[in-house]
Amino acid sequence: MQKLILIMSSFLLFSVTSLQADPDKGQRYFTKKLKKVCDLTGAEFAELHTQEQWKEIHSKENGIITEIKKVCPKVRDSALKDKYIEHYFDFFYHYGNDSGNIPSC
Repeated sequence: MQKLILIMSSFLLFSVTSLQADPDKGQRYFTKKLKKVCDLTGAEFAELHTQEQWKEIHSKENGIITEIKKVCPKVRDSALKDKYIEHYFDFFYHYGNDSGNIPSC
């Protein structure tokens, strides 16, 4: 019984943490899906706003998508799937111009 509880707990912990957005994943998605079309590095894009501004943009409906399209009008809709948006936001927020963090892309 204890093994079953341990296995279930491990599975639950793994599934919950894997659903959370991740700045590193956002950076990989940015590099793969947006960097070329935006003609900006991830650092340049993230530094367009402060962390607070990124939060405000994210709080609006489709705010991150709208901001990406504003900066990168040639972006394809396939790069703006729902599964990428939270990761983009975490990346942009984590590396906002007032964060002191510098991404490697």
